[in-house]
Amino acid sequence: MSESVLKVVLHRLVASALAGVAVIGLSSSVPAAIKAAPHISGVAVVVDGDTIDIAGQRIRLEGIDAPEMAQTCGRGWFGTWACGKASAKALTALIGSREITCSRQGTDKYGRMLGVCSVAGEDLNATMVRSGMAWAFVKYSKAYVDIEMQAKAQKAGIWQGEAEAPWVYREQHWQAAKQTAPDGCAIKGNVSAKGQIYHMPWSPWYNKVSVNAARGERWFCSEAEAQKAGWRASQTH
Repeated sequence: MSESVLKVVLHRLVASALAGVAVIGLSSSVPAAIKAAPHISGVAVVVDGDTIDIAGQRIRLEGIDAPEMAQTCGRGWFGTWACGKASAKALTALIGSREITCSRQGTDKYGRMLGVCSVAGEDLNATMVRSGMAWAFVKYSKAYVDIEMQAKAQKAGIWQGEAEAPWVYREQHWQAAKQTAPDGCAIKGNVSAKGQIYHMPWSPWYNKVSVNAARGERWFCSEAEAQKAGWRASQTH
């Protein structure tokens, strides 16, 4: 085979391979390149005070833990306030319709990307803690401990009265739900017009839905089990 013919053959092989890569990339709703990218940018949809979606990728804000949507917090002598909903609204207001960028910090046990996210150079994770709309999630990171101390000293947000840490809130609701759930599997799998959705015991709609086996609904013992079966988490915001 002459050198010129060999070059033509090699050129066609390379072109064919590149075309194949392009087709594969277009066929995926969330391309592997996005899933593996060190940074993800785009317009975000807020799920709750510490979770967002960008281009189909769910991102958990690393190092912080916001109150759950159904959670309330104390306001000293002035009763309680819906701190969970307020936290989600605060994050929504911070982002607005602007593009944000999230730096990948790994993946949590539920398969969500862990990220430090910013908009116009502002660290959203830090701002949520600084404004008293989230706790420093010290079980996994010490990054925002100092900022939390400042928020606490200023009695910002959750620190203006008694407030239960969300990890304690979740554990209490899980243990209570296990008492009546079949085999202690407390996650409710519900079939609705929006598809197969599962509800955690601390979900705002948990007590409003029932599990009807005749409709294909079921109980799950863990989020990983529910996700493996093709069910998705309920949208809380």
